[in-house]
Amino acid sequence: MNYKEVLENARTCIGNYCKACNVCNGIVCKNSIPGPGAKGVGDTAIRNYQKWQEIRVNMDTLCESRPVDTTLELFGQTFKYPFFAGPVGAVNMHYSDKYSDMTYNDILVSACMENGIAAFTGDGTNPKVMESATAAIAKVNGRGIPTIKPWNMDTINEKMDLVHKAAAIAVAMDIDAAGLPFLKNMTPPAGGKSVDELRRISEIAGVPFIVKGIMNIKGAQKAKEAGAKAIVVSNHGGRVLDQCPSTAEVLPEIAAAVGSEMKILVDGGIRSGTDIFKALALGADGVLICRPFVTAVYGGEKEGVKIYIEKLAEELKDTMAMCGAFSLSEITKDMVRR
Repeated sequence: MNYKEVLENARTCIGNYCKACNVCNGIVCKNSIPGPGAKGVGDTAIRNYQKWQEIRVNMDTLCESRPVDTTLELFGQTFKYPFFAGPVGAVNMHYSDKYSDMTYNDILVSACMENGIAAFTGDGTNPKVMESATAAIAKVNGRGIPTIKPWNMDTINEKMDLVHKAAAIAVAMDIDAAGLPFLKNMTPPAGGKSVDELRRISEIAGVPFIVKGIMNIKGAQKAKEAGAKAIVVSNHGGRVLDQCPSTAEVLPEIAAAVGSEMKILVDGGIRSGTDIFKALALGADGVLICRPFVTAVYGGEKEGVKIYIEKLAEELKDTMAMCGAFSLSEITKDMVRR
C-alpha cells in the first residue's frame, strides 16, 4: 500500500463530510461541523494551510553531505521525528462510525509508538473516551499524551487519575475547546480557565503539563505563569473561532517571547515534511498534525499511519538536506523566508 491508496481506501469509509482530499487544506469541508470543517465561514482552517504555503525554504547545497538526524528530545523521551499525531474526538460523529474514539485511539497510539513518534489523544463527554485513551497509552508504556478538555475541577481530577494510572509522559489541556459548538451547555461543563485555575491543574498533573490553544504572547506568558512546561500554538484548526490569524503568522513572535522558557509545539494546516521544517525554522520545537492522521487510520489502520509517518519523515529529511541542516538544532530562521 502507498499513500495514494490510503487516501483511496479512506474515501470509501470516512463518511459524508470529509472527502479525504489529496491535500487537507480546509477548502472542500470548509464550515462542515459536524464534520472536519471550521467554525463560521471556515476561513481560519483555510488560512492556516495557506500561510504555511506562503513561506519559502532557502536551498543551500554548498555544504558537506552528512546523514540527516531528525531525532527530537522532549520530556525525557527520544522521538524519531519532531512531529506528533494531534488529538481528535467524536470521530464517529465527524467522520463515520467505522471507528469510535475508543477503537480509533487504540490503533493510533500503538501505530505512532511503533513508528517512533507519539500520539496526543482526545477527550469527550463520554467518560469511556478518556478511559480507553489512557488504557491505550498504558499499553505502550505511557508513550502518549492525553488531552483533557477544560472541564470543571471535579471532572479534571477524575481524568488526571486516569493519566497517572497510564504513566503518560505528559498531559495536555486544549483550553480553547470551550469554544467548540457541540461542547457548549453540556455536562460536564467546559469553560475558560484563569491563571490560578490553570496553576492548580498544572500542579495536580504530576507530569509535564502542556497548554494547547495559545495564539498570542499574552496567552503564552499566562501559560508559563501557570506552570506549563510546553504550549501548543493552535487555533484548534479553526473550529473554535472564525477570522483568527493563522498559526504560522503568530508562531515567530510567541517563540521569540517565551521559546527559551518553555517548549513550543504548533499545529494548524501543517501538511508536509517541508511545512514541518518551516515550523521548526520559525521557532517551534515540534509540530502536531491532526486531520490527516484520521484519514490515515480510516484508509489503512496501523499500516496507513505508518505510511503517512514515513511520507512526512522523508519529506522532512529531504528538505533538511537541501537546506544544509543535518540535525534539528541546525535549522535556523534564515533558512526560510516569506
